[in-house]
Amino acid sequence: MTIDETDRKLLAQLQQDSSLSLEEIGGRVNLSRNACWRRIKALEEAGVIKRRVALLDAEKLGFSLTVFILIRTQDHSESWLDAFRAATRSLPQIQGVYRMTGDLDYLIRAQVSDMADYDLLYQSLIRRVTLSDVSASFVMEEIKDTHAIPL
Repeated sequence: MTIDETDRKLLAQLQQDSSLSLEEIGGRVNLSRNACWRRIKALEEAGVIKRRVALLDAEKLGFSLTVFILIRTQDHSESWLDAFRAATRSLPQIQGVYRMTGDLDYLIRAQVSDMADYDLLYQSLIRRVTLSDVSASFVMEEIKDTHAIPL
């Protein structure tokens, strides 16, 4: 699929507020309601738009502590990776898991309510998969957090 300038404008609007009506989005990108709907559907079918979600305020919901968990492992086998994937995917506090280059093997981003909640997450993770070296860094101030792709 070729993404043109109108698609980029449409995607920018959706990244800012996907709850806007088709009429409002279309007006902002100079498209009719039907043309706007067709383009959004095409972008969804092509997988450019993966899904539309609501972004929640973690602090207001009692999850005020963001933690980055740094993991090194001695085991790089397929079976270990399968177990690690299953473990991290099953824990709802874990929001992102990334396989890394360099000294670090994996980086996990999680949202917890406090240090005790982090400890429960940590204990649950190490019960499910063998880890060689685990350290954590806790966010003191969120300066920027976005999911918007620069268009």
